[in-house]
Amino acid sequence: MATLPTHTAMNYFVTEGSQLLVNGISVDRLAARIGHSPFYAYDRSIIKNKVEGLKCLFGDFTKLHYAVKANPMPSLLSYIAPMVDGFDIASGKELTAALNAGMNPNVISFAGPAKSEQELAMALAAGITVNIESELELKRLIGLAEKSNRPAKVAIRVNPNFELKASGMKMGGGSQQFGIDAERVPGVINAIAKSSAQLVGLHIFTGSQNLRAEAVIEAHNNIFALARDLTCELSSPLPHINIGGGFGIPYFPGDTPINLQPVADNLRQLVESYHADIGATEFVLELGRYLVGESGLYVCQVTDIKESRGETFVMVNGGMHHHLANSGNFGQVIRKNYPVAVANKMDQAAEHKVTIVGPLCTPLDIVAKNMMLPKIELGDWIAVYQSGAYGFTASPKDFLSHPAPIEVLV
Repeated sequence: MATLPTHTAMNYFVTEGSQLLVNGISVDRLAARIGHSPFYAYDRSIIKNKVEGLKCLFGDFTKLHYAVKANPMPSLLSYIAPMVDGFDIASGKELTAALNAGMNPNVISFAGPAKSEQELAMALAAGITVNIESELELKRLIGLAEKSNRPAKVAIRVNPNFELKASGMKMGGGSQQFGIDAERVPGVINAIAKSSAQLVGLHIFTGSQNLRAEAVIEAHNNIFALARDLTCELSSPLPHINIGGGFGIPYFPGDTPINLQPVADNLRQLVESYHADIGATEFVLELGRYLVGESGLYVCQVTDIKESRGETFVMVNGGMHHHLANSGNFGQVIRKNYPVAVANKMDQAAEHKVTIVGPLCTPLDIVAKNMMLPKIELGDWIAVYQSGAYGFTASPKDFLSHPAPIEVLV
C-alpha cells in the first residue's frame, strides 16, 4: 500500500548550490521575474505530490475535498480543482472563486457561522450544499428557497460531544459557535423532513493541525459512532458525510510529520463496516493546510543590519503585516520560529545568531528570533517555509500602509 513521504518541513524544496529552488527556479531569479518583493511563491509540484499521496492512501474509500479558506489564490484553485473531488468554502467570495476555478457546484459545500442572507441566496442560486450551523439559519435558507423557487440542499454541521485531542485548533466538543449540538440534531432532521429542503449529509469537524495519528483515529472512531446514532432512523443512507480533516504539518523544532498509514487503515475499516451495516454513504475528507501549507514560501529582502547591545538585528521589507502566523500572533501562546533560510546562501553554514524583523513600528513584527543562520548581507533573500496556508489572506496587509506582497504559483 502506498505511503506518503515523511519529509521534514524544509525538504520538500530542492536546493542547487547556494540557491533555494521553487519548482526548479532559484528564488533570486524568481524575484527578478516577479519584479516585486516581498512575495509568496507556491510550488505546484509539491501540491501535486501531496494530493497524489493522499489519493493513494484514501482515494478508493473516501473523497478528497479542498478547504478553500487555507489558500484561495485563484490560480491555485484552478490548478488544484481537477485533482480533488470537491471544494469546501466559508464565504460568498470563496463561492465565486470556487465557481471561477471550474469546480462543479454539486461538489461544493458552504460552512461557517453567521452566513448572511445574501450568501445563502448565492448558495441557492449556485446549487451548492449549505452546511447548516443553527436552526435559525435553516429557517432562513428554507424561506429564501421557497421565495426564489430554488431547491435547498442542506447538510447539518454537527457539534459533537467530543473533540480532536492534541489539535492546534479545537472546533468541536463543549459549547461552540460552530454547528448544532449533537443532541439537537434529531429534531433538526425532523424539521428538514417536513420542509422543502433536501437533507444530503452531515458535517462533523472536530479540530485542525494535529500531528498525532492516535488522536485522529480516536476522533474518527467517535465520528462514525455518532454518525450511526444520528442516521439510524433515516429511511435511506445519507448521500455524504464530511468528517473534516485535522491532518497537521510540522512547523516548529521537534514537530514530527503525522503518520497517516494507521489513520488510513483504520478509516478504511470504519467505512467498510458502515457500508455493510447502513449503506453506500460517501465519506469526505476535507483538507486545506495539509494539501498546500508546505508548498509555500514567503520571501522578503534584507534592507538593513544593525547591532544593539550585543544582539544582531536584520531588517527586511516584509513581516507581520504580510505573514501574521509566522510572527507568532495567530494562535501561538509562546512564540516559536517557523523554518527560515537565507535563500541565496543555502550551501553556507548557519553560524550566526540573528533576529530578523520587519518594517513595522511594533516589537511584535518578528520574522525570526535568535535564529542561527549563515552570515547575512544587504540584499539577501529571506525565505519562510510552511507558508502555503493561512498566510497572505490571514494577515493584516494594510497595517501601517506598507506595500502588499504578491502571490505567484510556480
